[in-house]
Amino acid sequence: MSAIYPDLENKKILVTGATRGIGKALAISLARQKAHIIFNYRKEGPLVQELIETIKSHGAQASALFFDVNDTEKMTEALTEFVKENGPIEGLVNNAGISKDTLILRQKKEDLDQILETNLTSAIMITTVLARYFLKAQNVSIVNMSSIVGMMGNIAQGAYSASKAGLIGYTKSVAKELASRNIRCNAVCPGFISTEMTENLPEKTQQEYLAHIPMKRFGSVEEVSDLVSFLLSNSSSYITGETFKIDGGMYI
Repeated sequence: MSAIYPDLENKKILVTGATRGIGKALAISLARQKAHIIFNYRKEGPLVQELIETIKSHGAQASALFFDVNDTEKMTEALTEFVKENGPIEGLVNNAGISKDTLILRQKKEDLDQILETNLTSAIMITTVLARYFLKAQNVSIVNMSSIVGMMGNIAQGAYSASKAGLIGYTKSVAKELASRNIRCNAVCPGFISTEMTENLPEKTQQEYLAHIPMKRFGSVEEVSDLVSFLLSNSSSYITGETFKIDGGMYI
């Protein structure tokens, strides 16, 4: 059973990339904590309305903001308008990300640019925009969703690994710069987590991955969500600038 953190109730938390995968699990988990979930979307569709209804079914508030994380101008406008109407955002999960795996000799610059912009630049810019509002809030916590490959690297994931490693470095810088204002920032590095993507992998490939995981299983999105909820809550009030692996012991 997941722990309940009373201080997360009604806390306004922005989760980027929340319409699917780990991001969706994070949003729903925080909804169970009765947080006010804010998420962005790039186009209208059933996924947006489905997430809103799911969040509300847990007795939590939901606010969907229309912006692409790579469009700094629209992102700034949407967040500024939200804060103007609802007050400062108090928690941030920079989760939006993409991966375009390719060998080094086949790396295309346009793919590299998109990976870095989505996985790293967008997190930096969203944090930059919200920082001025964080100063007016209390007990602010930022969680940057990195990856275990940002620490250990991986074949055919050079650009992705670089973007996630950059996010770890940025996490430490934010933590040092804003700690005096009681604003915390930590990074979470998931290993192989059971999602639609991993479930669709060939059985042979799954077994090859499992052979490198001491716990001999993939993690669950709920286990990642539990860690993120802890880091957003006051139960982790003296933790900042840390990088948390959640990988079943794959990288020890």
